[in-house]
Amino acid sequence: MKKTTLTALCCLLLLLATRAQQTIPAYLDDALPLEQRVEDALARLTIDEKVAMVHAQSKFSAPGVPRLGIPELWMSDGPHGVRAEIAWNSWAQAGWTNDSCTAFPALTCLAATFNPSLALEYGDALGQEARYRRKDVILGPGLNIYRVPLNGRNFEYMGEDPHLASVMVVPYVQGVQRNGVAACLKHFALNNQETRRSDIDVQADDRALREIYLPAFHAGVREGGAWAVMGSYNKFRGQHCTHHHLLVNDILKGEWGFDGILVSDWGSTHDTRQAALDGLDVEMGTSAPYADYHLARPYLQMLLDGQLPVTSLDDKVRRILRLHLRTTMNRNRPWGALATAEHADVARRVAEQGIVLLKNDGILPLAPGIKIAVIGENATRSLTTGGGSSELKVKRETSPLEALRALYGPANVTHSAGYASGRPAYERENPSPLPADSLRAAAVALARDADAVLFFGGLNKNHRQDSEGADRLSYNLPFGQDTLIAALLAANRRTVIIIVSGNAVAMPWLPRARGVIQSWYLGSEAGGAIAGVISGNVNPSGKLPFSIPARLEDNGAISFGAESYPGRDGRQQYLEGILVGYRWHDTRGIPALFPFGHGLSYTTFRYGKATTDKREYACGDTIRLSLPLANTGRVAGAETVQVYVSQRAPSLPRPVKELKGFCKITLLPGERSTATIAIPVNSLAFFDDRSSAWLVEPDDFTLHCASSSTDVRGSVTIRVR
Repeated sequence: MKKTTLTALCCLLLLLATRAQQTIPAYLDDALPLEQRVEDALARLTIDEKVAMVHAQSKFSAPGVPRLGIPELWMSDGPHGVRAEIAWNSWAQAGWTNDSCTAFPALTCLAATFNPSLALEYGDALGQEARYRRKDVILGPGLNIYRVPLNGRNFEYMGEDPHLASVMVVPYVQGVQRNGVAACLKHFALNNQETRRSDIDVQADDRALREIYLPAFHAGVREGGAWAVMGSYNKFRGQHCTHHHLLVNDILKGEWGFDGILVSDWGSTHDTRQAALDGLDVEMGTSAPYADYHLARPYLQMLLDGQLPVTSLDDKVRRILRLHLRTTMNRNRPWGALATAEHADVARRVAEQGIVLLKNDGILPLAPGIKIAVIGENATRSLTTGGGSSELKVKRETSPLEALRALYGPANVTHSAGYASGRPAYERENPSPLPADSLRAAAVALARDADAVLFFGGLNKNHRQDSEGADRLSYNLPFGQDTLIAALLAANRRTVIIIVSGNAVAMPWLPRARGVIQSWYLGSEAGGAIAGVISGNVNPSGKLPFSIPARLEDNGAISFGAESYPGRDGRQQYLEGILVGYRWHDTRGIPALFPFGHGLSYTTFRYGKATTDKREYACGDTIRLSLPLANTGRVAGAETVQVYVSQRAPSLPRPVKELKGFCKITLLPGERSTATIAIPVNSLAFFDDRSSAWLVEPDDFTLHCASSSTDVRGSVTIRVR
């Protein structure tokens, strides 16, 4: 071929390529800046297409724009696993055969690990499963603060402390979103009970709002970079939170600069004008034909009539387009994976590290070769189902009884139910048709003849236990379990009580129990994880993410009566203010039965003398605290060093101490190491409601190194200029 001909051919190909590139719309060109692509797509949309994008078209999807190649947006519950496929227009399962998932431990368990690295693995594995299932938004994590131990959805959240929840949520969000799936922080905000959740009007002061109930959301947005947030059902100061001027417009999108979507909880939208003007971007689940949603035909008509500005619609669509470019239209997002061995391994390790050993009078771990009586329904019951929107359809789930028999031998492990809870129906109470006396008698007879007894009880995600839609009615264990436990302890002193729950429960039998374990809804690998702890193959290292009061009325919110919880005449006062959880117990001098941060080990740890890199700091500095730690026992184990901070003379009342840092360290027997914890000076601030600003005062601050909120092992005082 002649050189001139070759040159001409190359020029022709270059011209064709240039023209082809020029015909590609800017919004499809992933080499261009994100905001340029958003604006290009927005300019191409009709008003009808825009309105169609801001409300649902099915139970879990919102329409795209086929004309422009913008896909549908698909969402899925939930915070600890991808929910089974739901029918287009009902809550029934769609009946697919390829939608079984890995059930990860509930978020109370994740919080109890005090391990941010595990939170990253958890989020990544969950994001992979959501991506494989072609979900664009996973509706989690749950970040509402554990305010009362009766809240039906506490098991979905990360405990009572805003710092713990803030630290754990960031890697969770980053792990999910590295898969091109949006994490959706929920429920924004102050959704701390299920009783009258759709209309309860919360009255909380500015300090409680800013210091307790918003920090985890702030961390998820500002540090985690969350692409979606879900509004809550309840009201705050008279306005529903899903479309709330202060919470959404002023704080979330204004102060925090959130550029993602605010999606309604299912049916939490109440007014077209407020939804249009006060921050709601995507309306889901309203009980009406989709065309009649508040942000559907009524919104379009008000826009066409000039009653609402088109700018309100454009802001919503910009956010939705931004989400699409990060998820459905992101050509570089990975393919994901579903229910793999690697995901099961993540679920198992989270479960193992989250289990909390509350009490051990030398009975644990149980030696091999002994005769074990396993009592209780929760030893065999599936605990991945029920609970409302967090229900899961799992590929596999190992029960405690199954795992214990595999570990100790089938002949050495017998089982008796002891009690029965009835059907796990969401909408009904659950009386059991089985005779309680006969069940109890059979269990006690089995216990008398055993070398050791393991009682698996607690709650089980039935209605009015740990479940969406209703709070618990009692602090005591349901279905006669307290009576059964007392009988078991009388029959055999070598009895260990394993409480499976996402909430604190009363323990009237505690003085007689030699061992108590706080287990959680541990997911697919529940059996292996709890059996590992019982046998000593796993050394427990979990720490309580909430306080367990001795009596229900010892809880701060409940101590003020019905006006504070569950509310009176639809209105609720957060009278405990900032004194939530251990802040209440420690500041008011009301000891908890088990304090926040408590958790025992099969080994022992010696804390050395805490030091800081200097003694005086200014705002903007970071305090670097060092603490020598030694494993003085005979087995490897992990300890979480917790740092609580006290201010000497604040100008406004503050809790006696507050968690501001923690570090989990694993040590071999006899091994020594140094825990290094960085604490930004700015994190010592409180919210000054006199000036509506965060304030770090010049003062002395004491840093307490502790194994729990009440077990302080050493302190060091620094000065802030």
